[in-house]
Amino acid sequence: MSELFELSATEAARGIQEGRFSSVELVDACLQRISDTDSAIGAWAFLDPDLARSQAKAMDELRQHGKPTGPLHGVPVGIKDIFDTADMPTAYGSPIFEKRQPTEDSTVVSRLREAGAVILGKTVTTEFAFLAPARTQNPHRSGHSPGGSSSGSAAAVAAQQVPLAVGSQSNGSVIRPASFCGVYGLKPSYGLVSRRGVLHTSDGLDQVGVFARSVEDAALIVDQVTGFDIDDSATRAVPKPRLVSGFQEEVPVEPRFAFLNAAYDDRLSEDAREGFQELREVLGNFGDVVDLPESYIHLLGHHKVLYESDIAKALGDTLPPSLEGVSAQMRETLTRGSSYGAEAYQEALEAQKMSRLFFEDFFNDYDAIVAPCVPGEAPSTLESTGDPTFCTLWTLLGLPCLALPLMQGASGLPIGVQLIAGWEEDGRLMRTARWLEHTLRDE
Repeated sequence: MSELFELSATEAARGIQEGRFSSVELVDACLQRISDTDSAIGAWAFLDPDLARSQAKAMDELRQHGKPTGPLHGVPVGIKDIFDTADMPTAYGSPIFEKRQPTEDSTVVSRLREAGAVILGKTVTTEFAFLAPARTQNPHRSGHSPGGSSSGSAAAVAAQQVPLAVGSQSNGSVIRPASFCGVYGLKPSYGLVSRRGVLHTSDGLDQVGVFARSVEDAALIVDQVTGFDIDDSATRAVPKPRLVSGFQEEVPVEPRFAFLNAAYDDRLSEDAREGFQELREVLGNFGDVVDLPESYIHLLGHHKVLYESDIAKALGDTLPPSLEGVSAQMRETLTRGSSYGAEAYQEALEAQKMSRLFFEDFFNDYDAIVAPCVPGEAPSTLESTGDPTFCTLWTLLGLPCLALPLMQGASGLPIGVQLIAGWEEDGRLMRTARWLEHTLRDE
């Protein structure tokens, strides 16, 4: 019989609803797992066991008194330390804000509480959700990067400390650590999840994501946090994709996949290249090899202009003028970001717009793109969070992306496979991912 901390979120929610164990018992199992393993990993920025148990006890009492329960009732969730929490500090991964205590929850946290989730604690983020690495180590091998910027969220799920965790992505901050840590990572379509109460770095690029132990679990948590928010102009008051429903649907016809040849494919390690070649061969009857226009290599530069310009504007007024306590990487980024002219910024916006139109037509012919998440295994260093290149384009376009832990590198560390679908076709992405996993399992 599995230990409680090993259960998926779907299994845990069902077990609590059926009365086979309580939320307090599940939370205690996760807290014990953290106590046993986190000294070597460092996934948590803030953890108050008594606060976590009090939330779990409240969820158990609601159920015992016959009150309404939510889809995540009593299930613990880790929250990246850039999401505001009214009962826990939110420090943005920076010593400058180590004592910052929000007065209200972010929309994501509020919706998770409404779904019955227990906010277990705050997971480690890189400084301002950017590049400077934090203290977290890869749970599969010490001394190796867990990826970033959602380092703690990915590591905590991979180490079975918590079944679900929330992260964010403005470049590769969900998909990359999911690949390095060997878990499922999902970045929904841009605008599907509100960013109110989340550290703001770029309005056009900041997107919420999640980490889970299965496609179904990722779909379950995202369904709880999607929706219109008047305080986030990226969200829209229109019907939203339902991801669990998509996951449960049978494919009407066998899906079509596109394997892209991109100008940056030379960054792939040899073992990753061989793994994707094997995947192409297995899915040969269901996919085509498509050349990405060479001009699309310039989108990497356009993303850089948008992201660094936006960071400089967003953080410029909140950081001390001396920049004391700010990393050298962030200082250099702020300087570059302030130097881009209006013409370069506008050119980047136009390229983003035209590329979105291109892929809108592209997904009329394909259910999903199959692509690398990262160049290969997690780097054997804690001085870098790894190369985000294979995520950049899809983040720029705001397309839904899913990391699947399907491969293993030459040294035994995980390598993820990325599925990308059309904008707001998140339910279709879940359906396609389920078909793909079942098909590969049968091979």
